[in-house]
Amino acid sequence: MNIERSAGPTEGISVRGVSKRFGATPVLREVELDVAPGRVVALLGPSGCGKTTLLRLVAGLDRADEGEIRVGDRILAGPGSWVAPERRRVGMVFQDWALFPHLTVAGNVGYGLPRRERRSGRVEETLELVGLAGLGDRMPGTLSGGQQQRVALARALAPRPSVLLLDEPFSNLDTSLRAAVRSEVHRLLVELAITTVFVTHDQEEAFVLGDEVAVMHKGRIVQQAPPGDLYARPTSPWVATFVGDANLLSGEACGRSVHTRIGAVPLVADATGPVDVMLRPEVLAVEEGDDGVVELLEFYGHDSMYFVRLDDGFGLRVRVAAEPRFRRGDRVRVRYAGGPTQAYGHPLGVRGGNVAATVPLARS
Repeated sequence: MNIERSAGPTEGISVRGVSKRFGATPVLREVELDVAPGRVVALLGPSGCGKTTLLRLVAGLDRADEGEIRVGDRILAGPGSWVAPERRRVGMVFQDWALFPHLTVAGNVGYGLPRRERRSGRVEETLELVGLAGLGDRMPGTLSGGQQQRVALARALAPRPSVLLLDEPFSNLDTSLRAAVRSEVHRLLVELAITTVFVTHDQEEAFVLGDEVAVMHKGRIVQQAPPGDLYARPTSPWVATFVGDANLLSGEACGRSVHTRIGAVPLVADATGPVDVMLRPEVLAVEEGDDGVVELLEFYGHDSMYFVRLDDGFGLRVRVAAEPRFRRGDRVRVRYAGGPTQAYGHPLGVRGGNVAATVPLARS
């Protein structure tokens, strides 16, 4: 089967200044998003930040109050412009898959196709594409969760869309099945080279599947970047703590260095005065000493996480790629063992306030 024929021409997505309110409640605030043709972008954010609403606006299931949405050269929504959902060539997979229980698998996949195309072999071709060849006569209720998820994906792909949208596509799967299905879908999206946006609140999922990750917070996209850049260079303390474990230490910066409670830390850019510096747990080291105590230890097999309480009451997470050397109650020293890192200034000279929110064990 020719996989390339199973999707339409690849086009990028452009969202400019899109806002949306439900009643008096603002849900999206001047959202800006770019998805290059053939790329996969993960829309990552906490519950209620507007991720699904943005997806529905691109699909045409809701209308924006302001702004413009383009796919390729086509304006799908904007001042004086509106394209109906069925004419957008945008496929969508819903969180609950939304399969019709009274239709067969083939009936579900062919539901959005013109009658002549249902008889053209398109349905069978798409089922083969997602690994469900020969199951067209089955009813959705007789399939496993992973198979139902692939039926929903096949239904979205059958019309050969130029863009694919997925809303929390793996959230209804058991943990043991989720990783396997996720890898299958990832491989398929790469083979199809179809422009894709998928919504998730799972950072690991976003980093694994996304060529880029767009982080949403309170109705805005606050940073969009490749996963490695996002992890290493978050633009704010909130992003730093949301996309992974992060210690934020207050210190006094002078040039490319900042003095902190665990010693000097190099910076990626010049800074002066009070700052918070971001330290990922893996750039810290634990060794024998008398600066604090190991309060908690978590062993994951491939690495270990220490929760260390310094004598001044500040809590730190430290990740080591080894079997634990220290135990709960041991006295230790924590030192910095990484390269130049990110620092964030204190507006209006106000400093602190990040410690308790960043490190659960820190006491106010």
